[in-house]
Amino acid sequence: MEITFLGQAGLFIETGAGSILCDPWFNPAYYASWFPFPSNEALDLDRIGRPDFLYVSHPHHDHFDPEFLVEHVDKRTTVLMPDFPVDHLERELRSLGFSSFVKTRNGEPVEVNGLRFTIVALTAPSDGPIGDSALIVDDGQTRVFNQNDAHPLDIPAIQEMGPFHAHFLQYSGAIWFPMVYRFPPKVKEAWARRKRENQLARALRYANGIGAVHIFPSAGPPCFLDDDLFYLNDVDGDPTNIFYDQTVFLEYLRTHGNERGHLVVPGSVITLEGEHCSVVHPMPEADVLAIFRDKRAYLEAYQARVRPRIQAIKAGWPRGQVEILPALQAWFEPLLEMADLTCAGVNARVLLDCSSEQIVIDFVDRKVYRWSGEECRYKFWTDSALVEDCILRHEEDWVNSLFLSCRFEAEREGPYNEYVYNFFKCLTPERLQYCEGYYAEKAPVHELWRCGDYLVQKRCPHLKADLTRFAEVRDGILTCTMHGWQFDLATGRCLTSDDRRLYTKPVEQETVAPAEDGGAPGTR
Repeated sequence: MEITFLGQAGLFIETGAGSILCDPWFNPAYYASWFPFPSNEALDLDRIGRPDFLYVSHPHHDHFDPEFLVEHVDKRTTVLMPDFPVDHLERELRSLGFSSFVKTRNGEPVEVNGLRFTIVALTAPSDGPIGDSALIVDDGQTRVFNQNDAHPLDIPAIQEMGPFHAHFLQYSGAIWFPMVYRFPPKVKEAWARRKRENQLARALRYANGIGAVHIFPSAGPPCFLDDDLFYLNDVDGDPTNIFYDQTVFLEYLRTHGNERGHLVVPGSVITLEGEHCSVVHPMPEADVLAIFRDKRAYLEAYQARVRPRIQAIKAGWPRGQVEILPALQAWFEPLLEMADLTCAGVNARVLLDCSSEQIVIDFVDRKVYRWSGEECRYKFWTDSALVEDCILRHEEDWVNSLFLSCRFEAEREGPYNEYVYNFFKCLTPERLQYCEGYYAEKAPVHELWRCGDYLVQKRCPHLKADLTRFAEVRDGILTCTMHGWQFDLATGRCLTSDDRRLYTKPVEQETVAPAEDGGAPGTR
């Protein structure tokens, strides 16, 4: 097995039975904030453009690069699809021209043309909620675990799919906390130091837990080449910087007794023959090490090359094309109306200060309105052009677009609240209903509602849509209008698929009081 490292989480895996292109990323992402580090500008894109298989772990744009896929990848390639609850990624790939898909089941191997693939899909709201995933490739001689950004909780289950000869893993998070928060300097430094240590420790736990013969740190942080964000780069080994590079993790591995790590840069070719491994870099080793030893000079030269592109992207941001408040009212208020558990989880107001106007997203009264001094527990400041862009594109996930750009500041009273950020990940009814259903499944009480002469589970077995809002009943058939799935009320049998069932039972009139259809059942 031969693997060419493409930068970030990108891999081009070549075997005797076929090739797999994984998570290729070449264009600036998140409003020209993120660039691959080290640069992968010199790679031969034609060489990797006709793979037998394409694997995109999840739809974040440092893994899913639509511009590259459109321009450079053969659309006859077969796509390996994770078992995500929502088909957003598949729809996106089909819109780019791909039509051949192998749909996997979570954690179950599938064999195609002599290769065995296993995809571990993660589906909690914190994972997207579209999800994240990891890929295992086995050609009969060598088995590789490509973990990328995924953080599977059940490490023993992954171990049982091994043993592994190589492990590609995320060694550093790329999230914005605490760098964008308006904390006092000493507080921010303390949070950042703790986060850096936690990220390193987490990656070490995965490396030791998986136990692969060879470890390759990948899917690390990007570099920030816009003048406004250059300060985020860790150029001096700052213990309070959360965006450290591969060499920092490799040294951390060594100090903890793990000597199995390898440094690779875009273009490095890894040859694996069972437990044997060799790495050939695209440049002399001294030049590879110079990237990290004189990182500031390397980044400044990289910045000079891409500055015109950054300027062009920023010049294209929309300004004055959208009336922000009425647009957000029309978009967010219907979502707030159906977000019962999310609103209860936030239970506060969020201030969005987008330079030209200040807007409150009120999770208590479920309204969006102009700020007039109300107390807001959570606050965000950003450029109105980015909000306009999200509105014009109807961006469904602001967390993995605007927020990942680090082009904002934040403030909060109290601890982190996942409900706030999960709302901004779920800005369509489909996404929000999945998130609400996930929370409902974690609740201790199984919710039922009265639907005619039956008590019915509140959440659709397909993708957890709230049936009190999305159910239509005709001739004893309940249709969930979110995706059109149908169920026989008398039996609970799914008429759309064989693997789902709706919980229903007849109302016992002597114990259950009449209730409005669509309301919660009452008892005498």
